[in-house]
Amino acid sequence: MIHPIEERSYEILSSQFDFSGYDRLEEAVVKRVIHATADFELAESLSFASNALSAGVKAIQLQHPVVCDVEMVRAGITAYPTSCFLSKVSPSESGLPTRSYSAMIMAAESFPKDAIFVVGCAPTALEAIVELSSKVWFEPALVIGLPVGFVGASEIKERLRSSPLPFITNRGNKGGSPAASAAFNAIVHLAKGSDDNAQ
Repeated sequence: MIHPIEERSYEILSSQFDFSGYDRLEEAVVKRVIHATADFELAESLSFASNALSAGVKAIQLQHPVVCDVEMVRAGITAYPTSCFLSKVSPSESGLPTRSYSAMIMAAESFPKDAIFVVGCAPTALEAIVELSSKVWFEPALVIGLPVGFVGASEIKERLRSSPLPFITNRGNKGGSPAASAAFNAIVHLAKGSDDNAQ
């Protein structure tokens, strides 16, 4: 059952945003991102690869692994088990590659097929995923690429959109852990058939 405050929030955002250009699955994701961020501009910039959402829903229904770039993203996901490899990586002396980059490479090697990768903080974590897109052994079910930042975030999201990976992403510097976890939570609700707010 939806809490009255949450229900009222969805009523307000639905009255202020035009969802006519989205299909049912996309609308569910966009609504949750708006609800989590109160940022209509971010929501307007969201884009989806063809069939990416249905692939993500199937991966959840089959209980495939989910990897997050940072613990903050994990904290926003409570209805599905996730992992984060950041604590398994030590920083290099030069700072490059970043810990986020190395952690995501490790995660991809651990879950090369059918996993969902959720990036809401580090552009370099998404960079690692995009660079692996040319590897025949790497076949993620879905990449949620919503890192935030002024250095590299917009550019790596452009590269994600040009890659063969199944993605949810956005244009520009905006993004963040709340947006990324909200997008994933929408997928979970869709997989469980509880997408009431997508109607």
